[in-house]
Amino acid sequence: MRTDVNIQSKYYSFNVSDREKGVYVMINCNEFNAKTKVLLIDDNYEHLMGIKELISLENDIDVVAAATNANIALNLIKKYQPEIVITDMNMPEKDGLTAIQEIKKVNTDIKIIALTAYDDSDLIFRAMKLGAKSYILKTMASSQLIRAIHEVVQGKIYLPQGLVTGFFEYFQQSFKESTKVDIPSYLDELTYREEEVLDMLTQGHNYKDVANLLYISETTVKTHVNNIFQKLQVNDRTQAVLYALNHGFVSKRKQKSLVS
Repeated sequence: MRTDVNIQSKYYSFNVSDREKGVYVMINCNEFNAKTKVLLIDDNYEHLMGIKELISLENDIDVVAAATNANIALNLIKKYQPEIVITDMNMPEKDGLTAIQEIKKVNTDIKIIALTAYDDSDLIFRAMKLGAKSYILKTMASSQLIRAIHEVVQGKIYLPQGLVTGFFEYFQQSFKESTKVDIPSYLDELTYREEEVLDMLTQGHNYKDVANLLYISETTVKTHVNNIFQKLQVNDRTQAVLYALNHGFVSKRKQKSLVS
């Protein structure tokens, strides 16, 4: 009896005849290891296959299906139940924002990564507000997309450093007229140190930066952040920052600094 089965290999059946229909199904026959199931949406066939080949190099990720438009993708999502959907934002018929909305209606647990050529802070905000967990530019290194998949599947929100600054500047600009907004009671519950930490998070600083700027340990920073999450009733750093910016926290902090 032959036993020369290569467990590390991945084998796919690819239905070329369905190309004109915009359907590309890659069925993984290796079920020996649990892998993150990913579905791709992009109206550009060559780019779609390029992403598929890139992701297929990863041992812990499988592209279970791909489609050239959101309508086909919705049917494939119901059939293959992917954990992550990576969608282009600029597509005919239904754009990426509409796709995100409809995917969430089909399955609220699916994690969505927006992949686009547009470095647009407003688009980033709208995509993430609708439920996207990451936003990656097609011009970025492929390692960014792979990292996004690994971060998002763990329940995290991921923005590459190159997008973070513009993202927060957009919010600061959008809410610069909010000085008349009263801070809600949730923000009133924060201590002065927690306000300092939250203020730095709204500026795009990571935990290590905050620790260095405030001369405290990173562990202490994380403790303050967890307290902030509980008091604002949010689940992660991005939600905390969005809450703060939406309720005039940045403007209020500036007013306090002027008074003092």
